[in-house]
Amino acid sequence: MFHSYCFDFSVWEMYGATLFGGKLIVISREQSQDSGAVLDVIQKEKVTVLNQVPTAFYNLLKYNMNDNKLAIRYLIFGGEALNPAKLNEWHQLHKDVKVINMYGITETTVHVTYREIGDAEIEKGLSDIGSAISTLAVYIMNGESLCGIGVPGELCVAGGGVTRGYLNRPDLTSEKFIKNPFGEGNMYRSGDLARWLPDGN
Repeated sequence: MFHSYCFDFSVWEMYGATLFGGKLIVISREQSQDSGAVLDVIQKEKVTVLNQVPTAFYNLLKYNMNDNKLAIRYLIFGGEALNPAKLNEWHQLHKDVKVINMYGITETTVHVTYREIGDAEIEKGLSDIGSAISTLAVYIMNGESLCGIGVPGELCVAGGGVTRGYLNRPDLTSEKFIKNPFGEGNMYRSGDLARWLPDGN
């Protein structure tokens, strides 16, 4: 657990481990601010699943992460845009590590989309946020209309993870959480711009 429990990414770290029988390694605030100390913990505890904001991982790359002391099987990114080109040298030495890019927001109980980043994306420095996880649906909207492939619009989310609204903020709740025009429940209007790629992501 690298992130503060006040940051929504920590939900994924805590329950992604403990609800599936994993061991959760909790590091101190002081350790989290020292990339060398973080790497020491990763090596000593034989961490197999590492959740990181990309910037924090780029800082780790300044240290020797190319030895055989790493047990990482999954490297999961979220919280900000990922630049896969910065992973290229490290990835060449760790081909067996699955690199996952995720997008999420607090109002949708953290993660919304998932994409495994492969060799081609890393070599070309390209990434996208992928497709919706199984409990959610993603729509790209222009007002009340769906956008076609390649047309930018607002990313909207519906499904099991969407919260009911903001505490004591009925005005903001009514603005951001609308009735889902394509199914049951509410739809959250994220305000983030996105577009569908030709491959459906």
